Amino acid sequence: MSAGKFAVAGATGRLGRHVVDVLAGRGHQVVPMSRATGVDIITGEGLAEALTGVDVIIDVASWHASDQKAATEFFRTATQNLHAAGLRAGADRIVAVSIIGADKATAGFVAAQQVHEEANLSGPLPARILRAAQFHEFVGQLLEWQQGDVAYIPALPTQLVACRTVAETLVDLAADPDAPAQSDPGTPIPEIAGPRRESMAEAARLLGARRGIKVVDVDGSGMPDAEIAAAGGFLPGPHATLAGPTFQEWLNTQS
Repeated sequence: MSAGKFAVAGATGRLGRHVVDVLAGRGHQVVPMSRATGVDIITGEGLAEALTGVDVIIDVASWHASDQKAATEFFRTATQNLHAAGLRAGADRIVAVSIIGADKATAGFVAAQQVHEEANLSGPLPARILRAAQFHEFVGQLLEWQQGDVAYIPALPTQLVACRTVAETLVDLAADPDAPAQSDPGTPIPEIAGPRRESMAEAARLLGARRGIKVVDVDGSGMPDAEIAAAGGFLPGPHATLAGPTFQEWLNTQS
């Protein structure tokens, strides 16, 4: 696998930090792109300069809230800007992260990922997508959203995966010059998920025990696409790559 120059959109985010670290550890040149580094992928400020000489763009930028309309607009605009600027800069391809089940979702943040995927696959640059399960780190976010010492968490099936594992898989895909073009009909979009099926409520209970938060199971009604989730619609498919650590193993490594 040859070294190259990679630009990472969303470089300071939860996943982006790991992507930058993995790339650097493998000897690649890395251009971190975020507002903190003077690059705004929505306004385009600093984008052309950042992409000078870049071979591959890795897009792990994300919207900060669950509102579908706002998230959709963010992904559409950011993707169009990355493709246009990347094409002008002579980049070879763009690789983006999405969510397992995005093609089934009808509402909320996950449904917005449909637009993200479509904008990438229809853009001028060759595009690859990696769909990931929910991150281990997402469990803490669920507890923080509710605040207080009791949290009501849906007992929905998931196959939680570590951000680091997703970053390593994403870099593998981005650095492989021979990976198939996903715009070809019938080519499955690769997936990465944790090693085993878990309950979101049970994972939250493990973390809540450390934080002094009592977790109460709920059925998930009121959440976007709760019925699809309960039926396993957001679990990995048969072609998915499964990789550890489990949530408990990951939790044991956290300070």
